[in-house]
Amino acid sequence: MSPDALRGAEWVLADEPLQLGGLPVAWEISARTEPDQALVAWTAYFTTGLPPESLAAFALALDARADPASGVDGPESVLAELTARGWRPDEHHPGTTAWDIQLTSCFTLCTLPALIEDQDPRTELAGWQAWAEPAVGRPYLWCAMFSHSTPHDLVAAFATALTSPSPVLRRRLPESAESQLTLTLPS
Repeated sequence: MSPDALRGAEWVLADEPLQLGGLPVAWEISARTEPDQALVAWTAYFTTGLPPESLAAFALALDARADPASGVDGPESVLAELTARGWRPDEHHPGTTAWDIQLTSCFTLCTLPALIEDQDPRTELAGWQAWAEPAVGRPYLWCAMFSHSTPHDLVAAFATALTSPSPVLRRRLPESAESQLTLTLPS
């Protein structure tokens, strides 16, 4: 919990049965408008396997905000970040969905499944989902879901970190994604 009690991050892997794409949720990050508010304003969910740099970027962007519960940008800010990195708008849903160039990772603004916590109880509102599936029918590498009140600029910060071409250190590589990785050995 942040010192102002407006932001929270919780490791829930050990005790939370929630799954996304068949993967267990590892982290829940949420925000409130008031410290004593019982219901969170929004919640973001991240499964195991998620690149840690993306989760860190999301948490740092949240920490940097004066008002963690609301944003000013619209969904186009997320799509702008993705298309700036070479992702392509979906042919059938260009205003709400983008795919990486290999069609293995996706961001989409759509109706979310039940159990996604948000201060607005309406179920027909759209939230962001993102995932990596190395090949059709193969298990997902990771999934992320953002309840419909999550500020779009925070989702855009996550997307920016996720799509960054900067090298990252890894001890183990997912076998199913090896053909999609560029390996650089330390000099």
